[in-house]
Amino acid sequence: MKIIKQLWWFFQLEKKRYLIGILALSLVSFLNLIPPKVMGDVIDRIANKSLTSQQLLWNLFWLILAAFAMYSLRYVWRIFILGTSYRLGQIMRSRLFEQFTKMSPSFYQKYRTGDLMAHATNDINALTRLAGGGVMSAVDASVTALVTLAAMFFNISWQMTLVAIIPLPLMAYATNRLGKKTHESFKASQAAFSDLNNKVQESVSGIKVTKSFGYQASELASFQETNEMTFAKNMTTMTYDSMFNPVVLLFVGASYALTLLAGSYFVKNGQVTVGNLVTFMTYLDMLVWPLMAIGFLFNMVQRGTVSYERIMELLNQESDIKDSVHALDSIQNGPLDYDIKRFSYEGETTLEDIQFHLDKGQTLGLVGQTGSGKTTLLKLLLREYDVNQGSIRLNGQDIRNYRVADLRRLMGYVPQDQVLFAMSIKDNVRFGNPDLDMEQVISATKLSQVYGDIMAMPDQFETLIGEKGVSLSGGQKQRLAMSRAMILNPDILILDDSLSAVDAKTEHLIIDNLKENRQDKTTIITAHRLSAVVHADLILVLQNGRIIERGRHDELLQKGGWYAQTYESQQLEMKGGSDFGE
Repeated sequence: MKIIKQLWWFFQLEKKRYLIGILALSLVSFLNLIPPKVMGDVIDRIANKSLTSQQLLWNLFWLILAAFAMYSLRYVWRIFILGTSYRLGQIMRSRLFEQFTKMSPSFYQKYRTGDLMAHATNDINALTRLAGGGVMSAVDASVTALVTLAAMFFNISWQMTLVAIIPLPLMAYATNRLGKKTHESFKASQAAFSDLNNKVQESVSGIKVTKSFGYQASELASFQETNEMTFAKNMTTMTYDSMFNPVVLLFVGASYALTLLAGSYFVKNGQVTVGNLVTFMTYLDMLVWPLMAIGFLFNMVQRGTVSYERIMELLNQESDIKDSVHALDSIQNGPLDYDIKRFSYEGETTLEDIQFHLDKGQTLGLVGQTGSGKTTLLKLLLREYDVNQGSIRLNGQDIRNYRVADLRRLMGYVPQDQVLFAMSIKDNVRFGNPDLDMEQVISATKLSQVYGDIMAMPDQFETLIGEKGVSLSGGQKQRLAMSRAMILNPDILILDDSLSAVDAKTEHLIIDNLKENRQDKTTIITAHRLSAVVHADLILVLQNGRIIERGRHDELLQKGGWYAQTYESQQLEMKGGSDFGE
């Protein structure tokens, strides 16, 4: 079986535990032969009127001893086979999570969250069942079947044994056909489960938008459609699953019928005793489980194969962003030089002719209309993407010469869409370094002007903010995200439109704090409200991926271009709003 070869690395890793479990399971199969043998002997002695009390007590003793031995051995093989299989789930989840952390944004555009969750849950569970129940079924079925058939063949009647196994080749053919059908149907049902996961995740995340537009009925109908489709494919898989047992029992029943016919004939002719026939029928009954186990095994192998293929498809994905083979051992902040001739994403030119220089400790302001390329400029610096034509140099070195982890460790990034975690405010702020003390947490929140908001909350810094900060306002989310970045005192602080949800007064206070506390640190700010960048050492105005204006605030006002017009317009709006408020 291909899947066994693919998982051989794990069986090699845990071979000691598996060998102990297989040995215990095999011993159970041998011990299972004792009760039928004892029962057959007792029946024959009763029929011959030769059974004594002493013989009966010895027979009972052997039965009790066998029962205790089988109980102990069953405990051992469950621990060493089924228990060890969970180790496979642990390893595969770790590999998947590590893979997720390495991948670039393009990976997450291809695979949605629900799909990734399905791989990390259902698919890994299918592998775990194969490494546990599958191995158990394979060993138990083969050992029990061989031992039982050997006892039937050599100890009772080889003729009756041959008659009993006549239906087995037909059963093997039927289960093999069912296994192929199960493989295809399970593959389809797993894909459907991924779609269902995606639908649930998107519906829950966008529940506020759905309600605000009165779209609940349509969204419910859409979900029901996906749910019904998933149900239909699961039912198809269940149909094939459910056919395994009846098919096996059909052929087992045929074996019973043939054995009774042959056994009656042999007893009549005196070739076997009644006790031997009872023992033989009991052994035949013991063969039901191995035959059923074969069906289970086919089922688990097909499911495990599909799941392993789905998982390996993810693990074989390579990130667009890779460390250089000759990456530098160290990194230091320094002058920042952009020289981008052209950057294209998915065949569309996003940036073109971007050249500027920024000294260490200076502040860069990036402004422009939505879609002008501001965020893309930052993502290139973070190496979420790599420059197609040109380079970005930090401290005289192309950033591609640095390790990605080292480069990002130098930076503190506050994105447009803040991601907060379902934990306390304190733990969110010190997420980058959980060992930071409360004084540093308080200081960072004061710098971002969110300290007062926190202290007004009932539990203050211990307040649980809910998933994605659902209990906070947009401005509070932004300022908490800024606190999380600023507490690390990064050499390069990147604020990607991170002040859009705060009022002008709060924005002014935050900017003043940045100027005071980051005199030797580089700061990059993108903003739609130009008041956020008036203090910048260099302001770039972007339009359609190009720089159309550059300079300081005063210089750009004198030019009378887009920057000057937009700034004047925003100032008038603010003044008008203030007058209206008065």
